[in-house]
Amino acid sequence: MTFVIDNSVALAWCFEDEQTDGVMALLDRVAEDGAVAPQLWPLEALNGLLNAERRGRVSAQARRRLAGFLQDLPIVIDDETAGQVWGATAPLAEAHRLTAYDAAYLELALRLNLPLATRDAALIEAANAAGVPLLATA
Repeated sequence: MTFVIDNSVALAWCFEDEQTDGVMALLDRVAEDGAVAPQLWPLEALNGLLNAERRGRVSAQARRRLAGFLQDLPIVIDDETAGQVWGATAPLAEAHRLTAYDAAYLELALRLNLPLATRDAALIEAANAAGVPLLATA
């Protein structure tokens, strides 16, 4: 595990118009060294793909293929995310005005002392404030 991956980066791998050199370099890094994500990540990723299908951005066949692609990546799902919700995640959400979902990524990066890969502006701001290193996505 080299870093914490959030859904904004994972979904960018799925859509050509969101792919940047930085985002694609992170995909290479995941393929080589793996990454870690909170327990909510698979649900969030699937939801993003389902919404893309509903909006006509991808077909059902493409959504299933992309879901398989994400599922096959060496991303370890943290098994302590739920146990951190009330003790560590909630205060981070409050302090940084984050959703509970975004706070879970920040909590994981802090707990594991790993950098964070995100394209989410609020999460970037919170990570900077909390002293969590960010990986380039541009």
